[in-house]
Amino acid sequence: MTGHELINPGPAEQKKMEEGLLLPVMEMFCSLQGEGFHTGKDSAFVRIGGCDVGCYWCDIKESWDASLHPLTGIHDIIDYVSAFPAKAVVITGGEPLNYNLEPLCAGLKKNGVCIYLETCGAYPLTGQYDWICLSPKPNLRPRPDMLHMADELKVIIREEKDFYWAEENAGRVKEKCRLFLQPEWSQYQRILPRIVDYVKQHPRWMVSLQAHKFMNIP
Repeated sequence: MTGHELINPGPAEQKKMEEGLLLPVMEMFCSLQGEGFHTGKDSAFVRIGGCDVGCYWCDIKESWDASLHPLTGIHDIIDYVSAFPAKAVVITGGEPLNYNLEPLCAGLKKNGVCIYLETCGAYPLTGQYDWICLSPKPNLRPRPDMLHMADELKVIIREEKDFYWAEENAGRVKEKCRLFLQPEWSQYQRILPRIVDYVKQHPRWMVSLQAHKFMNIP
C-alpha cells in the first residue's frame, strides 16, 4: 500500500481529506467476506482508520486513532482494488463514514467495481454503494435515514439486552432488509446457543458467524 505518514496533516492535506482525495487507510488486502449476507464472497478490503464509537469488545482497536495510519491518495486505493480479479470491495473501518467517500466510490464505479459498505450508521451517507451493511451500536445510535437505507442489519450479541437492541433497530429498517445476529467473538461459545434458540423463535433473523476467523484468514 502506498501513502505517506501525516500524524498532524497540514492545511493542504486537510483540504484534500475534506474533499475525499486523501483517506487514512489502515490496511488494504484481498480475502473472503467473513460475515453477514455476503459470507464467502471473494473481495478486496479497504479498512479506513478513525472511529469514535468505542465498543469495548472491538477486536480492531488499532483502527480507532486515524492519526496512526497513512494518508493515502484515493487513486492508489482505486488502482489496488481495480486490479483485483473479483472487482468487489468492502469498505470498512474504523468508521468509514467519518469521511467524504464520494470521490472514492465514483472512481471505483468508473472501473466497474461492486462496492459494499460496513458502517455503524451514525453519520450521513457519502458515496454510492451496491450493498450497505449497518451494524448499530447503542453508544452512538444510527441515524433514521441510514437505517432506512440499510440492505443488511447486523447486530452484535454479547448479552441478553442486545436482543432488545436488535429488535428496536429491526423495527426501523426497510421491509427487504436482511436481519443478522452475530455473536461477539470473545463470548462465542457462551452466547451462540442462545442466538440459535432466538432465531428458531424469531425466524426473520439469521445467524452471522465470523467465518474468516474459523478459516484463519484476514
